[in-house]
Amino acid sequence: MNKPLDVVTFGEPMAMFYANTAGELHEATSFSKALAGAESNVATGLSRLGHKTGYVTKLGEDSFGTYILGALQREGIDTDSITTTADYPTGMLLKSKVLTGDPKVEYYRKNSAASKLGLADFDEAYFSSAGHLHVTSISAALSPQCLEFCLHAMDFMKQQGRTVSLDPNLRTKLWPDTDTMVATINELAGHCDWFLPGLGEGKILTGLETPEEIAAFYLERGVTLVVIKLGPEGAYYRHASGEEGYVDGFKVAEVVDTVGAGDGFAVGVISALLEKLPLAEAVKRGNAIGALAVMSPGDMDGLPSRERLAQFMGAGA
Repeated sequence: MNKPLDVVTFGEPMAMFYANTAGELHEATSFSKALAGAESNVATGLSRLGHKTGYVTKLGEDSFGTYILGALQREGIDTDSITTTADYPTGMLLKSKVLTGDPKVEYYRKNSAASKLGLADFDEAYFSSAGHLHVTSISAALSPQCLEFCLHAMDFMKQQGRTVSLDPNLRTKLWPDTDTMVATINELAGHCDWFLPGLGEGKILTGLETPEEIAAFYLERGVTLVVIKLGPEGAYYRHASGEEGYVDGFKVAEVVDTVGAGDGFAVGVISALLEKLPLAEAVKRGNAIGALAVMSPGDMDGLPSRERLAQFMGAGA
């Protein structure tokens, strides 16, 4: 009997080695290790806010896989549906340290264990135990069988009366070409309830310019709620009911690392919606956690406890 979960997600968690000193990645000689991956970021953030969260993936039977499993468990994430294989390795990445702008990231994930996740790994009972499914298009880009898994999981959860969120999380290097990326992600969007693109992503995916136009594009395709990230300015949302609005962002003292900000935003929106908060409040929480994320060095360092979140939002930061 599976434990009831608030949220389930799946994807590729990786061992990340990030440089301890600023400079070119090839010149770095000292690194620290951490867990990385968009879906594991979201799972961690939701777990820290008290939502029971499960993660589904396939890991290599290697030291990175052992490390990742332990890291997820230490965050209170359920790992009962994670499998291992001796045939393929666990993915990893290197990340530079920068004083301004975005860090350089190099991935080593081709033919990884997670890219072999397929329909044979889909556990209906495990997914049925969750009230919500969160997906990113990164998983869909890993392999044809991962894409098949994505579509099946989304349709299964919808058929079970569960909600499904999708963050496009564009990673152009993972796709064969832009046209394939756009067509596939727009297909995935038609299988979700809550779609969470950034404005730049929305422009690439639709060819449209304004948040209002982009939201209308996806609502016409059956999405219930579109929330568009606008960076420091905050976010725009529009619901199928007609409710819409702009929600201001939070002031950020210093941008330390932008990686993981979108995942933090997703944590805020999803957690608030699961708690039945009004839409504007859900988007406000997304803005808050996104702001906390950019003020922290690691992908997950800024993901707050409920107490830290209340303190930050209360201060109006």
